[in-house]
Amino acid sequence: MDTVLGTQEFRETLFRLGERVAAEAPDPLAILGVRRRGVPLAARLRRQLERAGRKDIPAGELDINLYRDDVHDRGIPRIGETRIPFALEQHHILLVDDVLFTGRTVRAALTALSNFGRPKSVRLAVMVDRGGRELPIAPDFVGLHVEAGQGDRVRVRVQEEDGVDGVVRIRRGEAAT
Repeated sequence: MDTVLGTQEFRETLFRLGERVAAEAPDPLAILGVRRRGVPLAARLRRQLERAGRKDIPAGELDINLYRDDVHDRGIPRIGETRIPFALEQHHILLVDDVLFTGRTVRAALTALSNFGRPKSVRLAVMVDRGGRELPIAPDFVGLHVEAGQGDRVRVRVQEEDGVDGVVRIRRGEAAT
């Protein structure tokens, strides 16, 4: 297992990501974190945007487990809460996730989102883009590009879920710790 970003580098990268979002994301903006690790990342980005002067940004959580195209391969899905406490139609959405790989999670998120309404636009922010797309999906905002082999895994760890901030690459055949 390789440490790609330690705690301090992680926080600096997330800060730079937030600066780009603050400068380029349209108003009125709302933020949706993709459950699980996209939610705390979205909350942190929201706080940063508000400190930068973008006030009153509504936020929510999007659970995509029922919309995944591999739901039958994964056993019984653990369904989490989707919370969208604002009118989608009135906002540009910043969809936040931890790692972009094949694009299938984002496709599921867009499908889920469409069941709740039609936002003005959707932008995608990810902490890590590891390449390897299977679908024509590209992020608008990226914290870090990580090269990883097809059998490798890239994990974003956040304090709120994992007790530590960081990014690790787990090579094929290695056990995750």
